Amino acid sequence: MLKLYSKIQLLTKTNLNERTIVKITDNCDIPINFRKNYFFINKDNNHINLNNGFLGYFIFNNLCDYEHENLYLLPTELNYLKNDDIVAIDPKKNTMRVIFRNDSPNNSLLLTENCNNFCLMCSQPPRNIDDSFLIDEIISMIPLINKNAKEIGLSGGEPTLLGDNLVRILKKFNSYLPNTSIHVLTNGRKFKDNNFSKEIAKVEHNDLMFGIPLYSDIPFIHDYVVQAKNAYNETLKGIINLKTLNQKVEIRVVIHKQTYSRLANLAEFIVRNLLFVDHIAFMGLEITGFTRANLDQLWIDPPFYQQELIDAVEILNNFGLNVSIYNHQLCLVDKKLWPFCRKSISDWKNEYMPECNNCIMKQECGGFFSSSHLRYSDYIKPFLDSRT
Repeated sequence: MLKLYSKIQLLTKTNLNERTIVKITDNCDIPINFRKNYFFINKDNNHINLNNGFLGYFIFNNLCDYEHENLYLLPTELNYLKNDDIVAIDPKKNTMRVIFRNDSPNNSLLLTENCNNFCLMCSQPPRNIDDSFLIDEIISMIPLINKNAKEIGLSGGEPTLLGDNLVRILKKFNSYLPNTSIHVLTNGRKFKDNNFSKEIAKVEHNDLMFGIPLYSDIPFIHDYVVQAKNAYNETLKGIINLKTLNQKVEIRVVIHKQTYSRLANLAEFIVRNLLFVDHIAFMGLEITGFTRANLDQLWIDPPFYQQELIDAVEILNNFGLNVSIYNHQLCLVDKKLWPFCRKSISDWKNEYMPECNNCIMKQECGGFFSSSHLRYSDYIKPFLDSRT
């Protein structure tokens, strides 16, 4: 598991007064006039003389000149950092958070920790705090992102609570990264507001999708899972408003003890009422956040809901809908469903269990969340040859 947050050590004086977003380069030949926009990273274990003119410097040993401002010693756990990665430095706490990795397909930006749902299995439990500073940080970092970035996720909390500031962020992406896929994880409730939905649609980003959870065909079950009254009706209105405005919508279903039994009923509801959505994603449970506290209400071993999942996928697939299964291990999934399984767990928190070491399907399998050691299936079994 990669560490995205770490303590760092300032070796010289700094002119940074507050949390600062910086882009990393390992190119010491950048023209002088552009160096002030970068932190230079050096992984050489020998004595070096750092080039002048960079905003700051990252090193991994003390064998270095100390004449430059903003010279930071990084722990070896951050040695994976590379050219065009983006980090946030907090000079008051001497900490650093990695917020964009150029080589990773799993970049996601946290827009807010506030939320108007309180989902039983929330992996990012909401906090009622003023984190509006994140808006300006994200606005400032978008121009730093490599123009070849394929996809970026936006999450929370609930991003739509930002209102007009979410529109600002999406417009900034449209200006600087028009060809990058933007995927917004949202409960969809605010899109019941036609005016807000229209402002979102006016951004006209080339590849923007909203991932919206729908946990049941029965309103009170959905509302119980998200712990919010009338959330079901508001979510449906939001989905319909977005599709009326030709926005891409993905329906996301986290499978657990409260949702598995009616997966086929939900699929029937979708093909009868929401056939116009762009994607349906069935998600495995991540055992972190609120899931840990509610595990007895949520955990069901995947082999015990395979028939329900097969029925749901077949209904949706037969009607031509795009269906995917995420966060599941192949040895726990019926082979009928393998064509729909995707490797999806973010690379920085994806692991495999000891049972997987000799499995011939390991490279095709999605693996486990790093938190899965707290509870994982009793039926994990490696495939030792193609006949098993």
